[in-house]
Amino acid sequence: MGRFDKQGVFIVSALVVAAIVALGAIFPEGFGNVANRLLSATTYYFGWFYLISVFGFVIFLFTLAFSKYGKIRLGPQDSRPTYSFFSWISMLLAAGFGVGLVFYGMAEPMSHYLNPPYGDLEGASPEAARYAIQYSFFNWGIHQWAAFSVVGLIIAYYQFRKGQAGMVSNVLSSVTAKRPKLRKLGPALDVFAVVATVMGVATSIGLAVLQINGGLNAVFDIPESVLWQFIIMGAMFVCYMISTTTGLDKGIKYLSNLNLALCFALMFYVLFTGPTVAILETITLGIGDYLQNFIGMSLRMAPFEENEWASSWTIFYWAWVIAWSPFVGTFVARISRGRTIKEYVFGVLIVPPLLACLWIGVFGGAAIQMELNGNVGLAEATQDNLTSALFQMFDLMPFSSVLSVVALCLIFIFLVTSADSATYIVSQMTDRGSLNPPLIKRIIWGVLIAAICLTLLSAGGESGLKGLQSAAVLAALPFTFILYGMILVMIRELRADRKAMLTALYRRHSETPVGADAFEAETLADEDRYRRAPDVKNRRINAR
Repeated sequence: MGRFDKQGVFIVSALVVAAIVALGAIFPEGFGNVANRLLSATTYYFGWFYLISVFGFVIFLFTLAFSKYGKIRLGPQDSRPTYSFFSWISMLLAAGFGVGLVFYGMAEPMSHYLNPPYGDLEGASPEAARYAIQYSFFNWGIHQWAAFSVVGLIIAYYQFRKGQAGMVSNVLSSVTAKRPKLRKLGPALDVFAVVATVMGVATSIGLAVLQINGGLNAVFDIPESVLWQFIIMGAMFVCYMISTTTGLDKGIKYLSNLNLALCFALMFYVLFTGPTVAILETITLGIGDYLQNFIGMSLRMAPFEENEWASSWTIFYWAWVIAWSPFVGTFVARISRGRTIKEYVFGVLIVPPLLACLWIGVFGGAAIQMELNGNVGLAEATQDNLTSALFQMFDLMPFSSVLSVVALCLIFIFLVTSADSATYIVSQMTDRGSLNPPLIKRIIWGVLIAAICLTLLSAGGESGLKGLQSAAVLAALPFTFILYGMILVMIRELRADRKAMLTALYRRHSETPVGADAFEAETLADEDRYRRAPDVKNRRINAR
């Protein structure tokens, strides 16, 4: 790709995205069919590879957290977290889950209740209900955050501790620098990450616009049309452009905090006005089933029977999160400065998945309980229209109109936050990893993402967006190999980092115990200096 100047990644990324979107807009059906066929072939031939890889990422992260490297900070060793725990978790949720959890929190358990995973049970039965919660927890649990966490951890380590730009090419530079033929791949890796991110974000925003239109139709009888989709997209564009101009510490942070507060308010309302005891029992049982069958679900496939459930759900999810990992990982890295590796791993791999399970347990548990006890039509509603099923559940509860309006506000703010964080991260990725990319670049990417959504909505509607989504997910396969390379480089850097810390400490403190690690040695040395401080002071007084 030749030698890139400062704007090379930005220009080439924009051109590649424009070419792909043009294909999707001019030939929406053909583009979608080809992308879907390629995706089906990829998940069929490499589904096992996705399952093993994501499970391996989980093992790697927890092993690292409990290892001697867990105390290393993502920044100077004396640094402290930039954001409070609440703001940190709020922004994690806004980037990683967004609107998907709001819709699928009720719809996915209901789908598995009707069509149990792998066809193991009879649908619409109490046993299927339990199974539905178990697999919904699994699909939205720890594994979904594993790829995000790996990329975020490595980018944060390089950006804040090593003082290098947070780019995929920078992480792999120690490998490519020694091999001249691979050196030219550095900018190509950055372009690859940007293109996958933009296509994934544009798809999610476009599909969410369709879902908001479906929600407005269910609540206010507003027609589902291209005109209303343009109006929704226009309103969202204005909001996320305003948020983008305020920067990360204001716009995204405030919107994320508001979102988390709304999430808790809506969740607790459904919990306490619905079948409270049954919901709490569902959550408890679901977590137990999830933990008990964790390894089995992680590696389960169906090689001896014709069953496409895993390809349609789990494998697709894993491919999707790997494809999205450059975006979400870079954003998670940006907000995680100052945390230790152990804090980072437990914060990212435990708290958001736990909140997701609570959300699914409350909304999915309430919906399944209603359906089991009274056959209220939620199963048919989920099958007929996924986007409006949640609002039909609200119709069965007190103050249904207020609930629906709050849910629509929550979805809209999630969308604005996701689009805002996406423009920020894509701008950072196309500005050599700058922590504060220029405003003009953020505006350009914001306009481009909105233009992609509008183009595909007007040309191919949902089919055009699904085609772009399939194309984005196809990027997961090559990026998985890139992730393996990043992990190997990270392990090597951590070893060198710890060795350098120990060497410096042993040279500085002659009385450091031989058996102490770098962090214990630092603590002991500080305590020793503190204990000897009065003696030093007394000797100075006596000398006078």
